[in-house]
Amino acid sequence: MRYTYEIKLRLKLFLLCLDNLVFIHQLKCGLKKKYQCVFEGIAKQGDSILLNNIYTDLYITQGCSEQVNTEHEIRQIEVASRRHESQEIPIECKNLFEAPEQDKQIRTVMTKGVAGIGKSVSVQKFVLDWAEEKENQDISFIFPLPFREINLMEKEKQSLTDLVNQFFPEIKGLNLTRRNNFKVMFILDGLDECRLPLNFDGNETRCDVSSPASLDVLLTNLIKGNLLPSALIWITTRPAAASKIPPDCIDRLTEIRGFNDAQKEEYFKKRFLDDNLSKEILNHVKKSKSLFIMCHIPVFCWISSTVLQNILEIKTDNNQQINQADDASKTLQESNTIDTPKTLTQMYTHFLRFQIQQSRRKYDGQYTPNVSWDKEAMLSLGKLAFDQLERNNLIFYDTDLEACGIDVYMASVYSGMCTQIFKEETGIILGTMYCFVHLSIQEFIAALYAHLFLDIHNKSVFVHESIEQKTTETMIDLLKTAVDKALESDSGHLDLFLRFLLGLSLQSNRLLLGGLLTQEGCNDQIKKEIAQYIKQKLEANLSPERSINLFYCLNELNDQTLVKEIQTHLREGSLSSVDLSPAQWSAVAFVLLTSEEEMEEFELQKFKKSDECLIRLSAVIKTSKRALLNDCSLTDRSCSALVAVLGSDTSLKVLNMNNNNLQDSGVKLLCTGLKNIICKLEILSAVSPKNVDWSMFSMLPVYLWREIQREKQESPSGVSLGPHELIWMAFDHTRSFMSMSDGPVYFIRNSISIVHCSVGISPAFRISVGFHQGSCLLSFLFILCMDTAMPDIQ
Repeated sequence: MRYTYEIKLRLKLFLLCLDNLVFIHQLKCGLKKKYQCVFEGIAKQGDSILLNNIYTDLYITQGCSEQVNTEHEIRQIEVASRRHESQEIPIECKNLFEAPEQDKQIRTVMTKGVAGIGKSVSVQKFVLDWAEEKENQDISFIFPLPFREINLMEKEKQSLTDLVNQFFPEIKGLNLTRRNNFKVMFILDGLDECRLPLNFDGNETRCDVSSPASLDVLLTNLIKGNLLPSALIWITTRPAAASKIPPDCIDRLTEIRGFNDAQKEEYFKKRFLDDNLSKEILNHVKKSKSLFIMCHIPVFCWISSTVLQNILEIKTDNNQQINQADDASKTLQESNTIDTPKTLTQMYTHFLRFQIQQSRRKYDGQYTPNVSWDKEAMLSLGKLAFDQLERNNLIFYDTDLEACGIDVYMASVYSGMCTQIFKEETGIILGTMYCFVHLSIQEFIAALYAHLFLDIHNKSVFVHESIEQKTTETMIDLLKTAVDKALESDSGHLDLFLRFLLGLSLQSNRLLLGGLLTQEGCNDQIKKEIAQYIKQKLEANLSPERSINLFYCLNELNDQTLVKEIQTHLREGSLSSVDLSPAQWSAVAFVLLTSEEEMEEFELQKFKKSDECLIRLSAVIKTSKRALLNDCSLTDRSCSALVAVLGSDTSLKVLNMNNNNLQDSGVKLLCTGLKNIICKLEILSAVSPKNVDWSMFSMLPVYLWREIQREKQESPSGVSLGPHELIWMAFDHTRSFMSMSDGPVYFIRNSISIVHCSVGISPAFRISVGFHQGSCLLSFLFILCMDTAMPDIQ
């Protein structure tokens, strides 16, 4: 009987394994079919490309900052472009769940990245490699669940099993509870698109995969590990939405930075079979710093390549015609030669124009150099773009479109006409979603709508519909209002919109939109007036981020006067001897941040020995590895700016604050910055006048583990510290030296492997502290100046 029972049991297990293999095969076939092609910005009506033929590896780092970054995402890209890759830990997408230590399991990974940086494509590549049995074959089942699709089920109650079966009907009948027999992975793509509350604290606990619950309850319990605790979870999100998930639910935090410089080149080589064409396009993009920075975003690489390929082809045709034409015709044709775009507005204007031409070729069967605009369609799309931009929405549903007067049929028409601008997507389940191909395209269309609205109604889009506008609005009124609105936003929410709005005011760009915008653009007087208005704003006490964006705005207006003036001072080395206005200091920051050279070392004395200079250039300090701020008469005002730098995602490792007038208040501020959990500073050097109370450094979480280099080593005060004592040293700045035996000693929670303390006196009291934690060497150097010269201490 027992023998028969064992045979039946083994047979049952065999059949279960066989069922699993069938389910695995069916799931892989379904996912391979879905993910093997990529539209690269083109909606479903476009021509698809095999993902494996065009995929370029993205630069992904692990251990990124957990702070919530509310800056505009284009600004985040500009800052990231200044980071030193040598300081970061890269990780390959296929290895996201590999644990650094044998005994630690990585269950939940969050990957952050700005819109269009390649999060969804990375998910697509990960799933495709698994389905094609190239990578991660230890995982039995992968279930990608995009938030933009599961949003449509937010009001339904169902079990986790039902949810999986609805998205993946080919594995209906799979028992998810047999977790010991196989490894399961869920990919929750696009957390920023989630319209659920994700109430981790308030939702009830659920552990049964067959128990019905709301979608919000299912997801929070799945992420927390109550449902399927052995399942792997990969969450992707834009940075601003990352805080929706509690940090204790995340085992590894990673960030997709898009393309580094080498990957940009690889992308263009793969994009074009003609090497000469790829080199020419890449060289053009490199000529413009703002365009090259934007190419960190894969979608912008695609936009640039689309536009520049089209322009270069037209130029080639024009050159051939010019060579064959008579002298009079040559002069006319040469005057009509298309200039290659040098600013973001020019690039996006050419892109929109080209897409409309393509749609006409598709529907009318002919190509014409002049664009036939559908003004009503552009107005409707523009209103959608502007209204949803104000709400910070990238994904729209039928109700959002209806609110802008767009019915479902017209949405399909728009997505068919403008396949590379506006997309219509049908989910796995019933339901349709809409979006612009990229946030920057939405911002461009929103800016275009603002000009269209002014053209037609002589009103500003910023005036609420319920408010009656008694006077007509002019171009200069619109631009000034937009500048003010953008500066009111701490997050820089309207920064890129403002760049596009100003760029579209130029007549040279409006000519490309001939037939759409009827009013003439800025004449020289209006252009001069708005440029002066922006420069007046730069004289105010703006944050470095807002100031930098205003210089990009001036660049869109082709106004380089401030920048060229500062470049002259930098070349001549005369900055330290001239008095600069706040606007000029902002120009210094802009020039340094957009230069080709990486800022390894920032030396304040080369600019101006003042708090004002340091505050104005704090954004530059943030991107440098070493900041030499010694002997610059700095006060506690500078310390306030440095606290912000130390608490940001900075490259700064070494800070020299010697011989400044910091006062007790300044030291206290420095302590606050050093205590910040994300502070990356390794060396702080501070020799200061004798009237500073250095005992405030006792507040610092500087944890020492005394390394015994000999069997027994005495501290200068005669107190013996054992090899495993963890202490928190308080520094008491007294004339008679610091008595370590009387100073406080605290036990700490951190585990540190190496500590070395050395004391040398005459005349300064110097304590050098270092510890090695993991593979990252951290050291702090505190130089405390004494009242009088002290005798040598053995």
